[in-house]
Amino acid sequence: MKAYLDLLQDVYDNGVGKDDRTGTGTRSVFGRQIRCDLSQGFPLLTTKKVFLRGIIHELLWFIRGDTNIKYLVDNGVGIWNEWPFQNYLKLKGLDQGLERNSCAWQDNLEVFISKIQRDETFAQQWGELGPVYGKQWRNFSGIDQLEWVLNEIKTNPTSRRLIVSAWNPAEIEEMAKAGLPPCHTMYQFYVSPDNKLSCQLYQRSADLFLGVPFNIASYALLTMMVAQVCDLEPGDFVHTFGDIHIYDNHQEQVLEQLGRTPKALPTMKLNSKVKDLFEFKFEDFELSGYEPDPSIRAPVAV
Repeated sequence: MKAYLDLLQDVYDNGVGKDDRTGTGTRSVFGRQIRCDLSQGFPLLTTKKVFLRGIIHELLWFIRGDTNIKYLVDNGVGIWNEWPFQNYLKLKGLDQGLERNSCAWQDNLEVFISKIQRDETFAQQWGELGPVYGKQWRNFSGIDQLEWVLNEIKTNPTSRRLIVSAWNPAEIEEMAKAGLPPCHTMYQFYVSPDNKLSCQLYQRSADLFLGVPFNIASYALLTMMVAQVCDLEPGDFVHTFGDIHIYDNHQEQVLEQLGRTPKALPTMKLNSKVKDLFEFKFEDFELSGYEPDPSIRAPVAV
């Protein structure tokens, strides 16, 4: 994943100071792109360990059209927990004097997640993120975009309209109440004459250190899954960025990662018996040859 490290170095060297919604501050540039040839290995970062289980469960969660964190929580994935928790504190009036990432904050978060796990009524009310990715992919103003694009790939592969959008202006404010308006806003498939399926993602806002490694692996995996169920071979994953940034509180972690040397990419194998995108389960994915450097922890800007 030299392309990722080159991008990280580019933003670190050339990014300009820019305020942001979270109040953290960033080094930001606008407009970059990287390309991954999926025949050369699965693009999972090797210069730090990446939480693949979380990537797979989140992608399955998107595909099933789910927008409640309970599925993720039940599977030990906490990457979306902060947003509904913060919304819960605010609406309950419990956020006054509670400093984020303090011991009290973490204690309250653990109680919140425990309630999500054991109380269905509580989970339905407070675990909901609004009409985020899964809803838009499967029900964008009544359109199941995933079903539609799969059918188009199979029946009209030369189409230049093989697009799925998560950016629904009519529902952005609703998404923002308990979650976050989509950062990875739309993706487009492309079927080449030699029957390879490529995918290009446009990401309006990209947390380069924490989020982008997840996004690369997630959409590369989605491309492989769609290729399999459409009887195609995986081609390229192309990742195009709008505002791509390094948060000010990730500077030390970025330098640590830039000092590491990429290793050979791992291999991802899908269960070849699965021919329906909506039938994939966590057990249908097998990663081999992944020998990453240790993980590098950094705070999430919410």
